[in-house]
Amino acid sequence: MKYKHIFFDLDRTLWDFEKSSHETLLEIIDEYELIRLGVPSKEEFITVYLDVNEALWDLYRKNEVSKDDLRSKRFYRTLEHFGIKNDELAHSIGHYYVEQSPIKRNLFPNTLEMLNELQGQCEMHIITNGFEEVQQVKMKTCGLKHYFKAIVTSEKSGCKKPDSKIFEHALELAGANANESLMVGDDVPVDLHGAAAVGFDTAYFNPRKRPTPERVTFEYFDHKELPQLVS
Repeated sequence: MKYKHIFFDLDRTLWDFEKSSHETLLEIIDEYELIRLGVPSKEEFITVYLDVNEALWDLYRKNEVSKDDLRSKRFYRTLEHFGIKNDELAHSIGHYYVEQSPIKRNLFPNTLEMLNELQGQCEMHIITNGFEEVQQVKMKTCGLKHYFKAIVTSEKSGCKKPDSKIFEHALELAGANANESLMVGDDVPVDLHGAAAVGFDTAYFNPRKRPTPERVTFEYFDHKELPQLVS
């Protein structure tokens, strides 16, 4: 084994965020009868929401909006796009999303098989920009939590990827050195740049086979490949 420690991102690396979010948004549209309220189609609602949510998450990563602002504004602004100005409705939908999305059991193919193969050969950890209580629910629901020694969230650590401080904090919490550690993630600028800056090797999980603009230590497309890469 090349590494004593492997650190994983959670969303879009182990847990399929897009699939889980999509399922929850479809439930919301039906549960709150949004088509009847004036939303033209399910597809258009989801498209607008994704744009609004991504813009707010970008601001959150830059510390320009708070967690509460992100959660309250993303559905209000989406509904407002369709002429629906209703704070109470937006708040209720936001609460539903936060409650229901994390309990979806959508992992990427071969995630558990990979973790089982690596278990015992190295120590494994999580570094995620997600919110503490939400990420804990995801890992517990999907049976992931027992695989990981250190679970570092941006909310609890007080800093977000790609800030090198969160990677340094994770190394300290795990009792690891960067030169014996690998960071695995789906987002090169967010997951891998900060890790590389403090001395990690990096593995780019790229199931959609997107172009890789920056150099990484490894690139792979299916989780079944990772144990072979690091053995």
